[in-house]
Amino acid sequence: MSPVSRARKKAPQPVTHSVTGLFKDVLNDFSALGADPAPVDVELLASEVLGQFHDVPLEEGEEPLGLELIAFAQRKITPGAAALLAALKVVAETDVERKAAEDGLQVVLGRGIPAPGWAGELGQVTAGECWRTGDVYGDESSLLCVFTHGGQSHGLLALLDFTEGGRVRDLVVIEQPEEVLAEMRAQADADPELVAFEAVDPAEAHRLLADGLDATDHLDDADVSEDYARFHAVALTWSRALPEPSLVPEIAEWSDTERAAVVEQFVAASGEEPDAARAIGALLLEHGVRTDPANPLRVGPEKIARFLEGLLGEEFELDAEHEDAVEPVVLAWVQWTADRAGLTETAVAALDEAVADYLSEYADDDDSPLERYFGDVGELSPTELADALERRMFAVPSLTTEIEDEEVDLDPTDPDQRRALVIAEADEDEDEQRLVLRATIVDQLWDDEPAEAWPAVQRLQEGELDRDEIFEQLIDALEGSLLESEETLEYDADAYVEALTEL
Repeated sequence: MSPVSRARKKAPQPVTHSVTGLFKDVLNDFSALGADPAPVDVELLASEVLGQFHDVPLEEGEEPLGLELIAFAQRKITPGAAALLAALKVVAETDVERKAAEDGLQVVLGRGIPAPGWAGELGQVTAGECWRTGDVYGDESSLLCVFTHGGQSHGLLALLDFTEGGRVRDLVVIEQPEEVLAEMRAQADADPELVAFEAVDPAEAHRLLADGLDATDHLDDADVSEDYARFHAVALTWSRALPEPSLVPEIAEWSDTERAAVVEQFVAASGEEPDAARAIGALLLEHGVRTDPANPLRVGPEKIARFLEGLLGEEFELDAEHEDAVEPVVLAWVQWTADRAGLTETAVAALDEAVADYLSEYADDDDSPLERYFGDVGELSPTELADALERRMFAVPSLTTEIEDEEVDLDPTDPDQRRALVIAEADEDEDEQRLVLRATIVDQLWDDEPAEAWPAVQRLQEGELDRDEIFEQLIDALEGSLLESEETLEYDADAYVEALTEL
């Protein structure tokens, strides 16, 4: 995307404590527009207002907040209400909302409020050239469409993600599109083997925008920029000035026979063990057909990264016997599909490097419970392993916690990270001494020292006590064995073992 400095800036919005309060603030904003605002400023203000409602969930039967705002404004006989309704008549996102705003405006005007002098200029944009730049693999692309509004040019820049069907991840309005266009050219000129730059037919640009916005809007939890909702309505408004979207070429479905034939071609060319190459190659092709149906064999670093995420997330079923073959087979697939695509040596080298990095992350993250819980021990017999896994999973049942509102995985074999997991699961009202004792007992169970701690837990489990109740008894036993000390929490080991055996 373009530098932030080129984007339209958003003024800080006041915090409101009710929908009515929010609606009043909106009317105040439109009342403050003055007699002769720039039409583009009115459109952007309306888009920002609608963006505040974009992700608000609605209960069944509830009216969209846009329609509620229109009804609220219709009841206010003020110039601000007329200004808002005149703007939503053009910028609202649906035909229903635009018609409701038009009807509401007529009601307000019919009660003696004059129409805003600028109302007829809204939406009067002229579409100009469209350009896009992106990686040569086709993973993502930045699409810039230039629009002229009252003699002033603005750009609409959309980030398209083709690893997820071409959906839009980011939107921004640019005040100086000619400077951004120059930057796009410069990027491609500086690295022509990795960066593609081309003009886009406006009808095709309209299709890419419309399909990309629709794909994102149908996701339950879309990963988008903060600006996406803010510029969503104005993007739809300005897009209507583009030619009708080009027709999408019909995508032929791949039959089972065609899929099998392509996979066998890959197996023959890969040089890898046939069964593993066949199994993993079939999954890679399935991923391509599902996420990139127009070009399932297209290869790019982000497309491969999404495939590996799917493997980690158990989106695909892969036999355990083929796990060790993931890295060599994926690298062979990258080489085979890159050759088919005719990528340059430079592009293939950059692709190989990126995919190798993703594969190393995949190998690091692809830990079974045994690997996560036993990275610090050597060989164990099957019986010892089962007992130790049960003991350690009782001590540390979860390996994730939240740090600054972000969920992170921690390494339980690291004492400091293990202690962080203990603190994360403890009750907020647990006093500091008992929290320290809890962490001590977790370390004891982890290390199986003293050996009497785990049998005590097993006996308490037989008594149908839950984990919290068991820990309370263990903490009581350790607390009762503490020696008097002002600086450290030391305990009598013999007394503690005796207390454990009595549990």
